[in-house]
Amino acid sequence: MRLAIRGRSRAATGILRHTAGFTLIELMIAVAVIGILAAIAIPSYQGYVERSRLSDGQAGLMQAAGEMERCYTRNHEYQAGCLQTTNSPEGVYPTIGFDGAPSAAYTLQATGGTRVPSGCSTLTLTSSGARGPEECW
Repeated sequence: MRLAIRGRSRAATGILRHTAGFTLIELMIAVAVIGILAAIAIPSYQGYVERSRLSDGQAGLMQAAGEMERCYTRNHEYQAGCLQTTNSPEGVYPTIGFDGAPSAAYTLQATGGTRVPSGCSTLTLTSSGARGPEECW
């Protein structure tokens, strides 16, 4: 004779048995669900990281452009000596340079971007506001 008492079963001997735990099937389903979620989340996270590294280069170029505009206000021409920003704020783009002789126009170039979207290892910004490559801005 067995008596059922709230998830426990009592054998005729009077010993109480607990039926708890996970089966192997339940455990495998949980592992599969975690695997699927990881397969979706990890590439998405890497994309966010790449875009944040790209924005670091853009910020460095914008900071350098501000310095060049202040230089033009003082000297009535853009000069390489006025450029104080030599890399991006977080260092993702280790080189920001001035392209051209002292003149009324400039081209700034951030190079050496690592772990950024393909084709975006070099960013450019001109005095007219032209940015390149287009897909990186």
